[in-house]
Amino acid sequence: MGRKGIFLGLLLVHILVISVADTQKKNLYIWPMPVSVSHGQHTLHLSNEFELKTDGSKYSDASGILRDGFSSILKIIKGDHVIEDAPRFGSYLVIKGIHVVILSPSDELQHGVNETYRLSVPVDGNPIYAHVEAQTVYGALHALQTFSQLCYFGFETRVIEVHQAPWTIFDQPRFSYRGLLIDTSRHFLPLPVIKKVIDSMTYAKLNVLHWHIVDTQSFPLEIPSYPRLWDGAYSRSERYTMAEAAEIVKYAQRRGIHVLAELDVPGHAESWGIGYPSIWPSENCTQPLDVSNDFTFKLIDAILSDFSKVFKYRFVHLGGDEVDTSCWTFTPHVSDWLKKRGLNESGAYQYFVLKAQQIALSHGYEIINWEETFNNFGSKLNPKTVVHNWLGGGVAQKVVAAGLRCIVSNQDKWYLDHLDATWEGFYSNEPLTNITKPEEQALVIGGEVCLWGEHIDGSDIEQTIWPRAAAAAERLWTPYDNLAKNSSEVTARLANFRCLLNQRGVAAAPLAGPGRVAPVEPGSCYKQ
Repeated sequence: MGRKGIFLGLLLVHILVISVADTQKKNLYIWPMPVSVSHGQHTLHLSNEFELKTDGSKYSDASGILRDGFSSILKIIKGDHVIEDAPRFGSYLVIKGIHVVILSPSDELQHGVNETYRLSVPVDGNPIYAHVEAQTVYGALHALQTFSQLCYFGFETRVIEVHQAPWTIFDQPRFSYRGLLIDTSRHFLPLPVIKKVIDSMTYAKLNVLHWHIVDTQSFPLEIPSYPRLWDGAYSRSERYTMAEAAEIVKYAQRRGIHVLAELDVPGHAESWGIGYPSIWPSENCTQPLDVSNDFTFKLIDAILSDFSKVFKYRFVHLGGDEVDTSCWTFTPHVSDWLKKRGLNESGAYQYFVLKAQQIALSHGYEIINWEETFNNFGSKLNPKTVVHNWLGGGVAQKVVAAGLRCIVSNQDKWYLDHLDATWEGFYSNEPLTNITKPEEQALVIGGEVCLWGEHIDGSDIEQTIWPRAAAAAERLWTPYDNLAKNSSEVTARLANFRCLLNQRGVAAAPLAGPGRVAPVEPGSCYKQ
């Protein structure tokens, strides 16, 4: 073919661009669905020397975040396949590399960081490069994840192929908070397990790991200021040093993921008293923590001080849920303290939560509390409070009407440990239900799927998370108008993503049936 013929062929490819809103949207297998996508009908091949170019970028990558992200994506794309030489297809069909231009020199990761990106894969150029433009390195990492989903191993060609080129994609998240809760108190999760969860989150563009570190059952984290606290761990080996916690934070940050630490008070705290029993109201009343004891708040202050050196996310979660205050009233010294201050049980609960909030604020944090705090004394909460909805629907609507921010995790739809909750329910759960005013919609900062650990450890965590968490991830990332109104419209695309997770070594369960279900019978991954 002469130059003129090649040019006309390439022009025809550009004319055959297909919009994401078209009827052929069903042929797209990107998850989560971007803001806008156009593509053609051409197949390209990745060079065996596929490279990263950053000419013109304002981001120096001194920390290596982009470089490491590129290397990881390239390894994922290639998998364990034996790749043959691509140049035999002709240079005009081979993608030489990806050219990434980042407009911000900073790689500070904080709430609301710009995650927007533009990705294009042209079919012309000598050589051909894919192109990414992003405001921040974290937007660029998302672009690399999307690019990885355009790549397939060709079993006939023995090379990595990009189908349906040319591609033009613009993308940005609908919500700035897209979370996954893990629970290391009910069952200890080893560091490699947590890191693998973080890796899998990036595939679905989730960006907050909510680490419910301690609870009634165990206190596995080292607190340097009060080293006997981790006497409450299950065993000497089921512990995290503060240096290991810092490693988790760093590992997540380099992948664009925030780590939200939770210190649940005043309930869910029996394990604290193994090392410091004086914070129990009595031997028969081991939680909630002793509201009458100044040492209780001294301890909380020290923990949050130690947290602030490691957990750099803007928010800290202070729990506040499921507080049974009855034993405060039948513990004599606590009951006397309440009477002297004219407080009843509910007043003491409010006093504790608000005092803990002030301590957190003094360490530079903004606060997240479970919804019971709002339901009981919402008007008294600090204006910087984010209310975390979990009990059911309708709460977010009330929270934002009161002028507070909200995270949605209603347990009937977004609790992963509820194995009867189907992926269809995860997909259809809309955080802005009945919230119509734009200024109130803006107060819903996002949502979170929760994996409480009573029946989850390293042996079953992945298949309990995936693929249902991916269904929620698209709800939180993709513009509302691009979301399927009927979940059956995305079944094939989610099944494809689930199989992609399996190919990447993530033990995602089949779509058919409830959560964590095993395959029913022999068959293709794409049909289960």
